[in-house]
Amino acid sequence: MDSVTNHKINIISKNKTWLFVPATRIDRVAKAFASGADAVIVDLEDAVAPEDKADARKALQQYHDSASYQPIWLRINRAGSEAFIKDIALCQQMPNLAGIVLAKAEQASDVDQAYQGTGLPIIALIESAVGLYNIDAMAKVSGLVGFSYGFLDLCNDLRVQVGTPAADVIANQIRYQLVLTSKVHELAAPIDTVYPDFNDEVGLNARVQLWSQMGMLGMLCIHPKQVAVVQHALKPTESELSFAKRVVEEYERSGQAVFEIDGQMVDAPVIERSLQLLD
Repeated sequence: MDSVTNHKINIISKNKTWLFVPATRIDRVAKAFASGADAVIVDLEDAVAPEDKADARKALQQYHDSASYQPIWLRINRAGSEAFIKDIALCQQMPNLAGIVLAKAEQASDVDQAYQGTGLPIIALIESAVGLYNIDAMAKVSGLVGFSYGFLDLCNDLRVQVGTPAADVIANQIRYQLVLTSKVHELAAPIDTVYPDFNDEVGLNARVQLWSQMGMLGMLCIHPKQVAVVQHALKPTESELSFAKRVVEEYERSGQAVFEIDGQMVDAPVIERSLQLLD
């Protein structure tokens, strides 16, 4: 992995909330950033009808060139499509983009085309069985910094019934595969898929607990109100922070690799976890 890509991975690893804005509503970008989202993704793909894409690209160019511009990620159309070619041409006119979210990534060549055409960091969005099958090959391509996935599209392709215990099993298998592949290839941890019901704070909080405990990076959000819920759910509890501080303090004081706190054995993995938590 080249040093530039590694640097970009380190940068996006700080982003926990990724908020979508339709490319037809550029006026909402400022509001999206004001919500506290770590990253804003302007969507040129599913959120924009084919007949509206040309006008959306013009609006994006105007926003990029304006004094109010803040670096956005841009979700572009699938590789090989006519819309993809036009999206790449647009990206070449917008060098200050934060990066690209490549919709419906399925092959290593898809990622390579996006990177070679833009020179921007790429997040591959996995939305099909073929794409999921090929994540290892995609992970080796220069310019790729991480993965996310579209669960509804994957369920449709796999003929999995959404909202069932079976779908939960499949979702966790997808998360596991993305987490493992990302770790092996030294990419940023993957970003979890959207939570469709933006009024369900309890359910969203439970989802955040699940993917964060699995070692994922952050989450795609579809509504500004989800941002604060995700950020709050990721905060460690006071008891967790207190324990972590005591672990680190004792480790730095004693220099011992194994010791005991409150009847619990502390060794290297616990120390490492405590350092991560405090960081």
